[in-house]
Amino acid sequence: MKIGFDIMGGDYAPKEAIAGAILANKELAGTARIVLFGDKDQAISLIQENGADIADFDFVHTSEVISMGEHPTKAISQKKDSSISVGFGMLAQKQIDAFVSAGNTGAMLVGSMFSVKPIERVIRPSITSIVPKLNGKFGVVLDVGANADCKPDVLFQFGILGSLMMKHVYGVENPRVGLLSIGEEKEKGNLVTIAAHQMMAETTAFNFIGNVEGRDFLSDKADVIVCDGFTGNVVLKTLESVYYVMKKRGVEDDFIERFNYENYGGTPILGVNAPVIIGHGISNAKAFKNMILSAKEVQNSDLVNIIKTSFKSVVLPV
Repeated sequence: MKIGFDIMGGDYAPKEAIAGAILANKELAGTARIVLFGDKDQAISLIQENGADIADFDFVHTSEVISMGEHPTKAISQKKDSSISVGFGMLAQKQIDAFVSAGNTGAMLVGSMFSVKPIERVIRPSITSIVPKLNGKFGVVLDVGANADCKPDVLFQFGILGSLMMKHVYGVENPRVGLLSIGEEKEKGNLVTIAAHQMMAETTAFNFIGNVEGRDFLSDKADVIVCDGFTGNVVLKTLESVYYVMKKRGVEDDFIERFNYENYGGTPILGVNAPVIIGHGISNAKAFKNMILSAKEVQNSDLVNIIKTSFKSVVLPV
């Protein structure tokens, strides 16, 4: 297995990215090869500074970087030799098995859509986030930023994608899927969630348990919570802010610590034809390490092919 890693993406790249790659390589223990995309000279220098062996890595030198503030579509089309563009090119050609970056999220989404492309019948690929639960388990929420506006059939498909991820990557049999709304009753919500609820209630594609509310995020009511990307991103950033406030106030708690993004690294873009992992822009070495390990986990689960098969056979709403 070859995991492509953009060492130029993120606020603290390439220094923290290289440190994370070295940590990940130790845990991979020869089960996967990390391919570094970016400035080769910087990469070699940093690997040597960290006392690691450059022979443990493959290198693809790129001369351009897509910065966080650039327009995604323009950057992908104009910066052909950027670490993200070249990485997606090799992913599309199957020269690597997965691609990981903490760089420009929009560019990662655009790259996914135009290089490896969405899986047939998937309307909108989605990104997820892990949410810890009070009982020690965790669930996933999607979408958390890729799709600010969603139609009911898109939310329906998120239910399928999230359910498949929880089952095949995290081993949860028959995951419970909830639709985020402002009340448990099927009549509650806006026009989109009410219509989505009706679609979900009639399907056998996943285990729909009905509406869930914001207070249910940290409970064990659902394994998958579905919402549009605007709402999901607000919820995610709110939970992150609670974590940072608790840390600033010196609160030491095992449950609170589980909200630390470093523990999870990154999250896959669900619904595209290859494993693509997006990381947090402020990622440090620990986060980068876990991002790379997450890519291996998704590739080993064969999630992409499972999604392809499911979308061929499932009855989708019209």
